[in-house]
Formats: sequence, structure tokens, C-alpha cells
Amino acid sequence: MGQKGREIVKMNVDELIGMLNKALSDEWLAYYQYWIGAKVVKGPMKDAVIAELTLHATEELSHAELIATRIIQLGGTPVLSPAEWLKISGCGYDAPADHYVEEVLNQNIKGEQCAIRTYNNLLDITRVADPVSYNMILAILSQEVEHEEDLSALKEDLELMLLRRK
Repeated sequence: MGQKGREIVKMNVDELIGMLNKALSDEWLAYYQYWIGAKVVKGPMKDAVIAELTLHATEELSHAELIATRIIQLGGTPVLSPAEWLKISGCGYDAPADHYVEEVLNQNIKGEQCAIRTYNNLLDITRVADPVSYNMILAILSQEVEHEEDLSALKEDLELMLLRRK
């Protein structure tokens, strides 16, 4: 851990690490939600949905990597136990118990909307206080917005397809 990287942060670093660990927990849960959803999803357009969920899972995992690295740079320890993820998560986890495409999409859209709120809040907190975390969060937020748009477009396509069949 470098000294100056922590010194440039103009806020309580331990509080920032706590917020980043919360986001890290959300990313791991989002990764699993996408990954398992891609395995169990059923219904019309499932191949397109599987491809999107698989891609998003990969991107959520890369977000976790970025956040864990930043936590370590700040002198912290990334959350060590999966049992802790649910305890400190801000967005939680929706198990895809109903495998129907629309339900899986709805769950993941809800998750992305929560992630967008989380990262937007972190962006406000780090804007002046920590330029390194700010840039990382901005990049992650951009992808989360893209994820919500992608999933919403799939849901809209599904709805249009089902309407045409009637």
C-alpha cells in the first residue's frame, strides 16, 4: 500500500472503505444473480437473455475486482466472507425462483436501478474527496446504466413479441 494514495483522500478513509466493501458485496451478489439467472432462465427469447446475463455477470465480476483493488490501495481489507455479503449489501439478492424470462429481467433491472443509486451516491461523496475512487465509480456507474438499458430493451422486445402473438 502506498502512503500518498491514502493521504490524498479528503474524508474518513475507513468510512470510505466501509462504503466500498458494501458496494463490493453488491457486486458479488449481482455477479451470482446474473450467472445463476443465465443458467435457469426459461421462456421466449431465452437465448438473447442468457447472452446478456452472461455478459453482465462478467462485467459485475470486473467491478468487484476494481473495488477490491481500491480497498487494498486505501489500506483496507475487502470483505472476506460470502456470508457477510448479504449482511452489508445495500441492494440485496433476488434468487431467480421464478425462471420465466420476464421475471428474471425484472429482478435484474431492479438490481441495476439499486446499483445506479448506490454508485450515484458514492460519486457525490467522492467527487472532491477522492479523485481515484471517483474515476473508478464513474466508470462502474456508466456500465450499470448501460446494463439497465440493455435489460429494459430486452424486456420491451419480449413485451412487443408477446403482444404480436395475441
